[in-house]
Amino acid sequence: MIIGVIGAGTMGSGIAEIAAQQGQVVMLDVAMTRAEAGLQAIDRRLSRGVERGYVDEVQKEQILANITLSTELRDLAEADIVLEAAAEDLEIKKELFVSLAEICSEQCILATNTSALSVTAIAAAVKNPARVLGIHFFNPVPRMKLVELVKTPFAEQEYLAKAREFVEALGKTAVLVDESPGFVVNRLLIPMINEAVYLLQEGVASAEDIDTAMQLGANHPMGPLALADLVGLDICLAIMETLQRELGEDKYRPAPLLRKMVRAGKLGRKTKAGFYHYN
Repeated sequence: MIIGVIGAGTMGSGIAEIAAQQGQVVMLDVAMTRAEAGLQAIDRRLSRGVERGYVDEVQKEQILANITLSTELRDLAEADIVLEAAAEDLEIKKELFVSLAEICSEQCILATNTSALSVTAIAAAVKNPARVLGIHFFNPVPRMKLVELVKTPFAEQEYLAKAREFVEALGKTAVLVDESPGFVVNRLLIPMINEAVYLLQEGVASAEDIDTAMQLGANHPMGPLALADLVGLDICLAIMETLQRELGEDKYRPAPLLRKMVRAGKLGRKTKAGFYHYN
């Protein structure tokens, strides 16, 4: 099986890592330096896995050997499935999928990992929109068991069945979702994070106490502000903006503090500073 992965960032490299356990992966980014950085991130994660006994050295080397790097969409011509994890910009994704539809075979599933953008809008831009699906993984991809399988009005059972089979082969559990802004998890989760930011902004409690309250009072494994740092504050803001734009309700208005932190470049773990500081 040949699996294309577009985007070598946190999500893309995570998808490539688990996909390389099932077949040959072509991981693509706009610059080879970015693709190489993604492969290095996979190498580091696998090395930690070897240290902790999750994988052995032979498995690690086989996974890495199954990943080829590229900057050219034409290198995905033989792919059986392409998973896109590029920037959360609808126009960029639509242009990308139009090109993929021309390059890849009619049997190839074209999937987006978007967190909240319209899969229907992406599908409507291409020939044979039935093969365009949402396959939404969660961060960190190797550890998180859930995948949202998002269907559009164009969906056909043949492609949905193939996508589910692929997801389950990766050891994930798929939930089938009719397209709706934020799908299931982010429709519930990100507004909760946004409300936690409002609590912090209003001085109701410190970040540490807000997170402790939800961990011990609601039995959450991680507090909402620490989780926001893990997800990325820019991603949280983008999802809230999508929810507000698509659903048109004030309850989805992003907290001003969230906007301020994104503008300041304090995006969470990936920038070493968000609601908490990281070494």
